[in-house]
Amino acid sequence: MALDVYRRKRDFTRTQEPQGGESAAAGHAYLIQKHAARRLHYDLRLEMDGVLKSWAVTKGPSLVAGEKRLAVHVEDHPLDYGSFEGTIPKGEYGGGTVLLWDTGSWAPVGDAAKGYKKGHLEFELHGEKLTGRWHLVRMAPRKGEKADNWLLIKAEDDAARPEGAPDILDESPDSVKTGRTLDAIAKGEQPADPPGAAEPKTTTRNPSRAPTASKPKAAPQPKVSAPAAGEGPLPAFVEPQLATLVAKAPSGKAWIHEIKYDGYRLQARIDATSKGKSRVKLLTRSGLDWTPRFGPGLVAALEALPARDALIDGELVVETGAGVSNFSLLQQDLSEGRHDRFVYYAFDLLHLDGRDLTGEPLKLRKQRLELLLRQAADGLRYSEHLAEDGGDMLRHACRLSLEGLVSKRADVPYRSGRSKDWVKSKCAFRQEFVIGGFTPSTAAKNAIGSLVLGVHEAGKLVAVGRVGTGFSQSVACDLHARLSSLARTRSPFAGTLTAQERRGVTFVAPDLVAEVEFRGWTGDQHLRHAAFRGLREDKPAREIVRETPAEGKDMAPAGSAARSKVKLTHPDRVYWPEEGITKQGLADYYAEVWRHILPFVVARPLALLRCPDGIASQCFFQKHSWRGMNKAIKVAKDRDGEELLFIEDLDGLIALVQSGALEIHPWGAPLADIERPDMLIFDLDPGEGVGWEGVVAGARDIRTRLEAHGLAAFVKTSGGKGLHVVAPLKPQASWEAAKAFTKALADSLAADDPDRFIAVATKARRKGRIFVDYLRNGRGATAVSAYCPRARAGAGVSMPVAWDELDQLAGAAQFTLTDAPARLAHLAADPWDGFRAAAVPLPKTAGGRRRGAKER
Repeated sequence: MALDVYRRKRDFTRTQEPQGGESAAAGHAYLIQKHAARRLHYDLRLEMDGVLKSWAVTKGPSLVAGEKRLAVHVEDHPLDYGSFEGTIPKGEYGGGTVLLWDTGSWAPVGDAAKGYKKGHLEFELHGEKLTGRWHLVRMAPRKGEKADNWLLIKAEDDAARPEGAPDILDESPDSVKTGRTLDAIAKGEQPADPPGAAEPKTTTRNPSRAPTASKPKAAPQPKVSAPAAGEGPLPAFVEPQLATLVAKAPSGKAWIHEIKYDGYRLQARIDATSKGKSRVKLLTRSGLDWTPRFGPGLVAALEALPARDALIDGELVVETGAGVSNFSLLQQDLSEGRHDRFVYYAFDLLHLDGRDLTGEPLKLRKQRLELLLRQAADGLRYSEHLAEDGGDMLRHACRLSLEGLVSKRADVPYRSGRSKDWVKSKCAFRQEFVIGGFTPSTAAKNAIGSLVLGVHEAGKLVAVGRVGTGFSQSVACDLHARLSSLARTRSPFAGTLTAQERRGVTFVAPDLVAEVEFRGWTGDQHLRHAAFRGLREDKPAREIVRETPAEGKDMAPAGSAARSKVKLTHPDRVYWPEEGITKQGLADYYAEVWRHILPFVVARPLALLRCPDGIASQCFFQKHSWRGMNKAIKVAKDRDGEELLFIEDLDGLIALVQSGALEIHPWGAPLADIERPDMLIFDLDPGEGVGWEGVVAGARDIRTRLEAHGLAAFVKTSGGKGLHVVAPLKPQASWEAAKAFTKALADSLAADDPDRFIAVATKARRKGRIFVDYLRNGRGATAVSAYCPRARAGAGVSMPVAWDELDQLAGAAQFTLTDAPARLAHLAADPWDGFRAAAVPLPKTAGGRRRGAKER
């Protein structure tokens, strides 16, 4: 199709440019658009074969006869483009301001199709500014040149001007459609004349149509700084107040603290004066109108609020099953056109029913906001706050794998721009970076493998390393297509990159912005263990700098990750497609948590769940060696000669990653004393209809019974649906004794409360009950290791937790491979501290009721 290239280069959810279509009817529309992109140029467009054939005239047309102006032939545009005037968002193809400089009709001299094919078009223009005869002549390509270069030349006639005459470009610079300048269009100013008053005259059919009304407007609304409190009209947009990064949350009664959400900052504008259309607009932090992107549900919820007009500040998110906002999920839903999971958290109220509230103290604005949202639909929520100690709240947020806190002074007005009245403290390093290049994937065609990132320092783009995980397969392909269209031969980074930094890189125009989470900075100021979280289409690349806390302190977690000598092949192979977690991402995770997971996986027989091509392909359990197995994975012999796999160090663990081992299931005994278990495990598997509260209560019941027998009880999430209760043992009893003890305890629990528990594996009988799985305690039986991810969507991690944390969790998959390291870095104490020290010998029996229990 003639418009395939045009459509492929544009994201029509971001730009107001029309998608358009070819026309079957013949026409001869002509126009020139003045285009302030990276460089100012003039786009000449002539209607042929149902589309607009287009040339970018670098210096614009000249009326001097015989003067040659370079005209680079570009992709065909739809006829709808003939009326387009506005701003293409930064980061989009052709980003910049477009002005309709001239319009009218053209008439070919001779056969236009033959002339076009031959490379010499002669024609007459009948425009508002340009008239007379012209030539377009194709230049012979130079060796290695890819551009299709032509020359635009004015013919000698009455419309030609002599050398030294006034330049038509300077003489008539403004729009023939609205009379506006480029600057006025960029600022979103409306035409001074009534609509249609400045429409150009044409001498033939004009096929141009207005851009589709449902497309989001990319031109920013005029920014209005917050005025003093009092009566006033509803502003078009208020430049948002921004938070300053700090290393730790503030304390004191002057501050309130809110959860830092992981989504898009949006102003919800509700206007009662809108006639015949939605009275709600959703505006980004830079004033872009993104209302159509979020579907009708949120708009309807805002329209239903008991307000004539209002301006609300908040954040739109998508939450995980554990109730944690996740930017990657938000981007995924937007790309798929899914709207059912959006939640808008409102945290400030700037205007209500004709009254400007920005001059009022925050605590009063929030009181009004809470009242306004009291009866709001579920997808529209009030952002709660607490006035507790900021340090305690931050630690609590990080333990629950939240992003961090935003702390605000309660008694100050709303002030546009960044200030220290609002500060943000984060659980992990996370910020935006400019994309300056990419490497292709080694595991998939037409997909990116990594992004080369940078930040601006003293006006120059400085390279800070790469990110090679966090891309879902669809995102990796989409990024490859978008970045390929921005490819360039020269590096956009200041200074010379090393050979390693340049290897395999395709450089691109530095227009797109990526949000990245990482674990700190290396000594040479490069990112350490970075993971992609999404594109930030609401933030311009020119504003991206290295974020440093206001106090100048390093907020990176203490310590550094362990290192392995094992080399990964195809490190960009995606193991968890929806989350975009690659082989490299899993290896980075294990390097971060090595000291935590080491006691549970080293020198123990292992069963492995291997998924060499990721969880979307075939997975299988592996207990024996295989051809090509890395030497860091060791083999021992069982008493019957069967092989037992084990590892001795981090190299062994990373070798498991290389082999596609996504789950590690160790025995409950070490190799050195394989016949005597050193722990007991109870796996609580909830049946259909059992809620999380029931699972938590069941785990506490098991704890009570274990402690009644003198055993210590520790708990961890399974990373799936349930909980694991684990009791450390002194390795004295046999496997038979351990299994008999756990079976007796499970049986007694089921006998005491048969409506809640079942101790047999029959799935048909589990509905509404918890299966207390004691079978993990036989010889050769295994359970997933603490700190190990699960080979299922979400990449949940089996995470040790404190007993008093259970009520704060939303489910067994609360902690994921992406956020678990941040939790561990902010724990005041290891919830399983003293696990081995708490070991005691196995009691003689677990049969009967727990001590002190009454007969029912």
